[in-house]
Amino acid sequence: MSRDKLIKGRTSLKNHIYHVTTCTQNRQPFFDNFHCARLLINEMKKLEQSKQVLAITWVIMPDHLHWLLQLSGEKSLSTIMQSLKGCSSKTINQYNPQINFAWQRGFYDHAIRAEEDLLKVSRYIVANPLRAGLVDNIGHYPFWDSIYI
Repeated sequence: MSRDKLIKGRTSLKNHIYHVTTCTQNRQPFFDNFHCARLLINEMKKLEQSKQVLAITWVIMPDHLHWLLQLSGEKSLSTIMQSLKGCSSKTINQYNPQINFAWQRGFYDHAIRAEEDLLKVSRYIVANPLRAGLVDNIGHYPFWDSIYI
């Protein structure tokens, strides 16, 4: 899907919950590297500590991120994602310039409607490593968190 189609009709509402998916450039499995994944997690935590988002559930797959978050600051979803992607790219490339880490342009987002079940969405996100065949038990996957599970 083109970037223009992804942003068409995108809105950002404070206190609203969004399921966001963003991929690495060319779907390269940068997050097979433990340190790269930890650096991304640190950048996500900085956004939460600055009260811009409340992280509800997330999982880092080898080549993409699923993140269920609530906007809690004044910044738009696009600004939050631009910040996450820019800061994590800079940090990861400082850690190891040879890997030439980059994100794909754009991201997919789904605004969670009031009638949707957050537990169901959280479980869908956390189960990604199981569906991908990376683990037999989600407890064995190191890069996930959820306030619901």
